[in-house]
Amino acid sequence: RRVHGDRTVRMFRFRNAKQLVCVCANGEPMKSGPAQRDVAIIENGTVIVNEEGFIVDVGSENDPSFVGKYDGLAFASDNDLTGKCCLPGLIDSHTHPVWSGDRVHEFAMKLAGATYMDIHKIGGGINFTVRHTRESSEDELRSLLLERMDRMLMHGTVLAEAKTGYGLDWENELKMLRVINSTSTLHPVALSPTFLPAHAVPQNSNASAATNDIIDNQIPKLSQLMKDGAVTCDAIDVFCEKGVFELEDSKRILEAGKNAGLLLNFHGEELSYIGGVEMGAKLGSTAISHLEHVSDEGIRAMAESRTIGVLLPTTAHILHLDPPPARKMIENNVPVAVATDFNPNAHCLSMPFAMNLACVQMRLTMEEVLVGATINAAAVMGKEKLYGSIEKGKLGNFVVLDAPRWEHLVYQLIDPPIDRVIVKGKVVYERQAE
Repeated sequence: RRVHGDRTVRMFRFRNAKQLVCVCANGEPMKSGPAQRDVAIIENGTVIVNEEGFIVDVGSENDPSFVGKYDGLAFASDNDLTGKCCLPGLIDSHTHPVWSGDRVHEFAMKLAGATYMDIHKIGGGINFTVRHTRESSEDELRSLLLERMDRMLMHGTVLAEAKTGYGLDWENELKMLRVINSTSTLHPVALSPTFLPAHAVPQNSNASAATNDIIDNQIPKLSQLMKDGAVTCDAIDVFCEKGVFELEDSKRILEAGKNAGLLLNFHGEELSYIGGVEMGAKLGSTAISHLEHVSDEGIRAMAESRTIGVLLPTTAHILHLDPPPARKMIENNVPVAVATDFNPNAHCLSMPFAMNLACVQMRLTMEEVLVGATINAAAVMGKEKLYGSIEKGKLGNFVVLDAPRWEHLVYQLIDPPIDRVIVKGKVVYERQAE
């Protein structure tokens, strides 16, 4: 680091970005309606991060009073971003990243016309992955997860929600949760664990028996481990769907999770309408994902309860589903997030690609998808105080683009010009010069 007499500071400066895309400027915990198009930008912006990794100042090189505060100081790291754009690190608010056994063979079946439930009924889909994941050790699953997190990071993701759900019994769901907990300490990408014991009905069981086991056995054990500090978990999820966990079973599971102190963040109205959104909003759910078949009443309920709608364009794309009514949701003041839904069915680790699909398929603006991939995505996990915008007091997590406008992140399909990714003020990924 540079030394300048006694004026050396153990801080990191990222200066003179052509666009410093803060997203929020007033500490907003999420954005909805017209505000979801309002993206705060500072021209020729500079952000300063302390040695603990937190943002301590944000301003413009065009502001003499801001620049003057730092005249003569030498920073531990001083990064010139002239001609580049700096955005908040991206946040993937719905992923299934812990599993083994790919399902590439099922892709051909889908191309031939098989539906998600067709494959599920013959023992494929989730049940195929469950068999392979149960056979894998924690070390094997951790190695696979780390490789996936590397690819997330390359695409600008600094925080991802991470679900269990391929164990379907206590022993294996706990194994997945331990993998998520341990791996998050080994990698720059942070993980927010979600317990998903009700991802599918276990083979040789039924929904009622599975629900009772989750409520009477699994959630109490999880709650005790959390109290003991043995594991961490932020939310509970259920696949609320006709023929899987229907309305009453889903409600009972979510209520039990809520009573255990978990946020409610679940799959709803993906393949059919059963009233799951209305139920979830009434319970005070933080977020509901998919929403291809959400009703007008469900949209109103989500707006009233401030439940975030998590849009998953890769899944609609892969399964040939009609997309959810995203424009209607935004116009009715539902806060919206965008995520990859990474899983063996929708094998996508790129938030920029999911953002592009949301624009093209769901008619979101680029501003709306950026808000949906930053501050609203952080709010899905209850992490909006630390993530999702470039503001004082938040973590210094950024994506730097080698481009004159931030929109190139969404516009440049497949290979956006990500120059580097910064976590807590330190460069953790840098594109190699060609």
